[in-house]
Order: sequence, then structure tokens, then C-alpha cells
Amino acid sequence: MGEKARHEVISGLHVHALADDLSGAAETAAALLPAFGTGELRLAGTGSADSSAPTGDAHIAQEAALVVLDLDSRHAPAEAAAGAVRRALRAPGARSARTFLKVDSLLRGNVAATVAAAGPVVLAPALPSGGRTVRDGIPRLDGVPLHRGDSWRAETTAAPATLAALLDPLPCRVVPLAAVRSRGLDEALRAGLDAGEIPVCDAETDADLDAVAAAALRAGPEVRLAGSGGLAAALGRALAHRATPEPPAPEPPALEPTVLEPTAPETPGTDRAHGLLVVVGTAERTAREQVRHLAGTGARHFPLEVTALLTADPDLAPITAALRRAPVVLTADAADGVDPARSRALVRRLADTARRVVRGADRPVDLVLTGGETARRVLDALDVRALTPLTQIHHGAVHSRTSGGTSVVTRPGSFGEADSLVRIAAHLRPPTEG
Repeated sequence: MGEKARHEVISGLHVHALADDLSGAAETAAALLPAFGTGELRLAGTGSADSSAPTGDAHIAQEAALVVLDLDSRHAPAEAAAGAVRRALRAPGARSARTFLKVDSLLRGNVAATVAAAGPVVLAPALPSGGRTVRDGIPRLDGVPLHRGDSWRAETTAAPATLAALLDPLPCRVVPLAAVRSRGLDEALRAGLDAGEIPVCDAETDADLDAVAAAALRAGPEVRLAGSGGLAAALGRALAHRATPEPPAPEPPALEPTVLEPTAPETPGTDRAHGLLVVVGTAERTAREQVRHLAGTGARHFPLEVTALLTADPDLAPITAALRRAPVVLTADAADGVDPARSRALVRRLADTARRVVRGADRPVDLVLTGGETARRVLDALDVRALTPLTQIHHGAVHSRTSGGTSVVTRPGSFGEADSLVRIAAHLRPPTEG
């Protein structure tokens, strides 16, 4: 997008997005960046008196066109999550902005409480690029109804059979795929909203989500959108399309790179003098393969046995020594898997270990953090309160920068192919030209 169009977007439109975990907040920021060119990612929380207030980094401006808040509410009690949403929506900047509510594409967390606290909402949680679709109000993963798969195996409750069951007792109205793909979509959304119901939209493709986003925007500024990163990307496309003016004459090609191009080696945060620490805090099976691929490129893998990690501090000497020479990967390993009842304590111990590694290093350390809660707990431990999102390396893997100039890449635990971590490391440490 040219500078003229981008300036018009920033000066004439504001979007506040609320997410329940950090990797989702970063994913949302990356999806909306093309419409704005820049944005702010703030680490708020369910206990904050004002979840929309800037949280400490001097480079964060008070009034940005795009503000994304990580409310850190995925595992909070439902009322605390709802309270964080209500506080964020009462903030002065949010009152005049379009609101997007990021929910987990697998529908984990306080989805119903978030939607209930937000007022008029259109819900479309599909993420077609990740195999997450909705048909007849039934969420599906790779074509299989969500409640029949094992993607909720680390949760303490069962996956919902339908979106209506997820939202119960909130009134909702399924907007079927035929309506989403018809000229009557505006009327279908308006009928549900006027009846005090939540339109829950089927979607199987990005084009379906584009239709939902455009119709929800036409429904009025008081109507909020709720969905996964797929709907966030659709909203970004809709806003960018609205904001691009018809030029009176052809403009010369822009000299600047687009936001989602890979960053050049000289970009802050790709400094080879920095260490690179990868913290894998996800229980997803694909993570082991991703770590194995990265180790095959020369990274040093330190598997931390779960019981030992929960009871004592690991010896950091070999870890910090390895960090001087190569990327280092920390994982929590258990032969029989991780007990969900201990998973949050384990993440905090893993985050504290990462903090000690970073603080004990003899140079700045860039971070790659997989899993939303892992990412948030590590940054909390390091007192990072805000990030500037820069680019998306692959879907969901977002490169941001701290005010101190170090890089942070966040990625949902369930995202990425086997080469995900290799691609992320190559982005942060591009090969030198011979």
C-alpha cells in the first residue's frame, strides 16, 4: 500500500483488537497490519484496572490507529475474562474504534464470556488455512467435527459439538453457508442482531470470511466482529480495500517494502551478535518434529525433564555456554506426557528458566516462543510490557520487536509445518552472502 493510502487509513480509522493470549494477539496484529502499516501490541491482563492502558514501553504511542491487546484471559475465570473485555471496551480510544475480538480457532478459553461482554457481535471462528471450518453451526478440524477429535486432549472439559452449545445460554442464530454466499447475508446478520441474537456464521474458505467481514462492517460501527486469525485477515483486507483511494493518475511504484515481506538482514532484531533462544511450551505432537528439524541445522536442544523442572532449577551453565555458539532450544519433556493439572505450573517454571538464561547471557538474546501462554509467561518474567509487530514469517509466526531492540517471534503451539522453527530461525538469522 502506498504511503498516501496508508496515511489515510491511519488518520481516518481506528481498530482495537482484543485477544485472550499473546500468540493470538500477535497473529491478529499481523493480519491487520496491511491496512495500517504499523501497530501496537500491548500486554494487558485480567487483573489490570484499565486493560487498554499502555503498559510501560516508551515507544508505544497513546493514540495509535491499530492497537491489539493481549488480555491474558484464556485460562482466567469466566467473569474475570468478561471484566477484562468490558474494561478494554470502556477505554476512550476503544469507544471510537472498530472492535475485533480474537478467539481461539479451536474454541478453547472463555469464548462465551468474551462474546457476552462485548455487546452486538457477529461470530465467525473458522480458520480455513488451518483446516478449521464451520458448517451447519458445527466446528470442524480437517473435516472432522471438533468434538470427535482429540485437539482438546489437554483441556479439562470436552470440545463443544456446536457453536450454539459453546455459547449456551446466549441466544444465537446460525447463518448457514448458503446465506454467507448469497446476496442476503446483510439481511441475515441484521435479522439476528435485531432479535438480540448472536449471528454465528458458517465458513469454509477465506472468501466466505471476506463476505462476513464486509457485511459486518456494513451493519454499523457498534457491531463487533469475533473470530480467529482468519476473520482478522478478512477484516484487514476489507479495511485496506476501503482505504485505498482511486488515484487520479498512475502513481510511481512505492520504494518501501510491504509490511509482510521478509525483513532485511539489517532490520533491528536480526543482529548476529544476539543469542537466539527458542522456548517450546506446547504439548502438540508436531512440536517434537519441529524441534528435531531445527536441531538438524545445528541448534542445541536441551530437553528439561518435567519432574526435575518442577522441583529444582536446571543447571544453566551448559545452556548459556551453548547459547554463545548456536541457537538453543528449551523443551519440557515427559515420557508419559504432561498432566494437564500441572501444565500451567510447568509453563511458569519453563518461563523462569528462560528468564534466567536471558539474564545470565553475555549479550542480548532474541526469543522464539511457541504457545500463547508460554510466550506471555516468558515476557512477563522478563518485564516486557509491549511489542511492535513487524512481519509474519509464516501463518501465525509473527516477528515483533521490544523497545530495547531485541526480536520476539510468537507462534501458536498448534501451528506450523515440520520446518516451522527452521524457517523462523532463518528469518532471524538470514544466510550471509558468500
